[in-house]
Amino acid sequence: MQFNNLACCFTGDVFYANWDEVLVGATAVVSTLGGFGSEEQMKRINGEANVVAVNAAKDFGIPKFILISVHDYNLPSFLLSSGYFTGKRKAESEVLSKYPNSGAVLRPGFIYGKRRVDGFELPLDLVGEPLERILSAVENFTKPLNALPASDLILVPPVSVDDVAYAVVNAVRDDDFFGVFTIEQIKEAAAKVKV
Repeated sequence: MQFNNLACCFTGDVFYANWDEVLVGATAVVSTLGGFGSEEQMKRINGEANVVAVNAAKDFGIPKFILISVHDYNLPSFLLSSGYFTGKRKAESEVLSKYPNSGAVLRPGFIYGKRRVDGFELPLDLVGEPLERILSAVENFTKPLNALPASDLILVPPVSVDDVAYAVVNAVRDDDFFGVFTIEQIKEAAAKVKV
């Protein structure tokens, strides 16, 4: 798949970005900002940093914003009140309020593919791909377990980085693609644009 006019891989500090330079010619912004750390760090990177990006894109007149968020896990409320989840939901709210008819929030669980960390390649696909196949194959048998708290931590199938990327492409191309998208909807959206 070939992309034209694609501004890719902005590296820098979102809080100090020169948005007038970064967003020139862009027709959509895709945020993959997120991370773990202390409560304060998680709220800042998962929430505040994404809010800054959403507002900058909106102020610059970018017509679409796509946020890669996190699956809506059935965790106990004390875990969902952590900075990671509250930050992600704050960012989601900002996207949906500023871009009600063109913002997309993708909620994958574990995303697998090849990942580079400090010069080393972690083959997450060696675990993620078979796990996705197994969990998808036994989904009908495990559905009754979905009511158990935190069961989806182990029962939700992983999503390939390719499916997330294809779903993003769908969101950029399709003006009717907006709102919140579950794992299954991400896979359906990806299937529409796979070559």
